[in-house]
Amino acid sequence: MLRIAIFLFALFASVFVAFASPVLVPSDNANVTLVDLEKRITHVGRGTWFNVGLGNCGKVNKDSDAIVAIAKSRYNANGGGNCDQWVEIVNTKNGKKAYGKTRDSCQSCKPEDLDLSPSLFKKLDALSVGQLKISWHFMAKGWSP
Repeated sequence: MLRIAIFLFALFASVFVAFASPVLVPSDNANVTLVDLEKRITHVGRGTWFNVGLGNCGKVNKDSDAIVAIAKSRYNANGGGNCDQWVEIVNTKNGKKAYGKTRDSCQSCKPEDLDLSPSLFKKLDALSVGQLKISWHFMAKGWSP
C-alpha cells in the first residue's frame, strides 16, 4: 500500500512540475517567414549587369540607382516578398562590397545569381568585365545603408 501511495505521489508531483514549467510565448515578431530566414543565408553565384527601368516590384528605376534583380524563380517563390529589401554583395575576386535594393527579377538568372544596375556593378568592378563571381545575402527588412 505504501508503494502505491509513493508511486501516486511521484506521478502527481511530476505532472504538477510539468505544468509549472515556463512556456515559450511568441512575441509580436514571432512570425518567421521564408523571407526572414533568407537573410541569414549567404549565396554564391554570378553577378551580371542590366539596364534598369520598370521593375517587377512595380517601381521605375534609373541606371544610376543601386538596383538588384533576383532570379525569377526566387521572386516567384516568395511572391515578391523581397521587394525593397537591401542585399549585401561581395565580389569574391577582389573583396569589394556594395549594397543594392531588390526591385526586379531576372528571367535568365539561376537561383543564386543576381542582375545588377550599371552603377551597382561598377562599385564591384568595371562594366567591361561583364560578369562576376559574387557572394550575397539579404539584409534584414527595414535595414538601409
